[in-house]
Amino acid sequence: MPPFHVMEILERAQELERAGRHIVHLEIGEPDLSTAPHICEAASAAMCAGETKYTHSQGIPQLRKAIADHYNRKFGLKVDHEQIIVTSGTSPGLLLLFIALLEREDEVIMSNPHYACYPNFVRALQARPHFIYTKEETGFILEPSEVCKAINSRTKAILINSPCNPTGQVMTAKQFMELTAVAADVPIISDEIYQGLVYEGEDHTILEYTDNAFVLNGFSKLYAMTGWRLGYLISPKQYVRTLQKIQQNFFISTNSFVQHAGVAALTGPQDGVLDMVRAYDKRRGYMLERIKKIGMNVRVSPKGAYYILADAKRYGASSLELSWRILEEAGVAVAPGIDFGDGAEGYLRFSYANSIENITEGMNRLEKYLNG
Repeated sequence: MPPFHVMEILERAQELERAGRHIVHLEIGEPDLSTAPHICEAASAAMCAGETKYTHSQGIPQLRKAIADHYNRKFGLKVDHEQIIVTSGTSPGLLLLFIALLEREDEVIMSNPHYACYPNFVRALQARPHFIYTKEETGFILEPSEVCKAINSRTKAILINSPCNPTGQVMTAKQFMELTAVAADVPIISDEIYQGLVYEGEDHTILEYTDNAFVLNGFSKLYAMTGWRLGYLISPKQYVRTLQKIQQNFFISTNSFVQHAGVAALTGPQDGVLDMVRAYDKRRGYMLERIKKIGMNVRVSPKGAYYILADAKRYGASSLELSWRILEEAGVAVAPGIDFGDGAEGYLRFSYANSIENITEGMNRLEKYLNG
């Protein structure tokens, strides 16, 4: 299993900071804003009320109902709260899914570039990621015709991510419909952790277009709750019991008081979320302009999440080598494209989940280092 390079860059950046260096963090996909006070207060109140025991393995009913209500209200669906399994972040949810779906030598279709950890989950279960190389000029979105050609007797799932890490692209309704049309009997796993962080176009879920799908989502990104480790799965009903049994054996249940914080996040005031989305959109525009001015290429502007994947091939070095040099010599931490598959080699991923002041400083340093 290869290392998650961006985490190693983060850890080295933290070492440099402890030694007195000032580092601008544009590498990590973590909101710079704090969790809203009413969410923290709900967790504290739950602990004080004794909500510190095991819960139902699928999650507390209040949270599952709040999740179902959220999807039903936002997308006009009829999700039953019994279809939901609350997990300790979306990564354990993905693990539950792959344990349920995969046997040795089975395949999961996914794009290249892709979120760094996807293929490692698949390989850990002795199955195989089946990569489809996507094109920058089409926003790195999976082409349905290529998916159709890739499906074979070993295909057990198609994995998508919209809004997408590392590209920031967002699938359209047409693209969702075309994908589900070619998927036939293959379930689609839709990682929707960046749902709500959309600046151009519309937000969608795979469940608008097919019932043969699993949704991964959580609270880390939209509610600035990365350290809380709270996520969930929405599953077709026929898989729920299997997933529940795996959850019982591997994780027992998700932290009880953290689940109460999730209820507060979904049912409480959303003003802070709206402010955050507006702030990200402003940062997106500024960073995109600066990156292009520096001389890196971004052929299709990102429309969601908080990432920009920029072509840095003109600087010659591998993306990993270039990232390390930029950190050590310019004091700016960025993610190497190779983290996200060889289809992103030569690219750098920038996160604008940081203040406009820090982004400005980071872009100034980068411009001086690369072009000075």
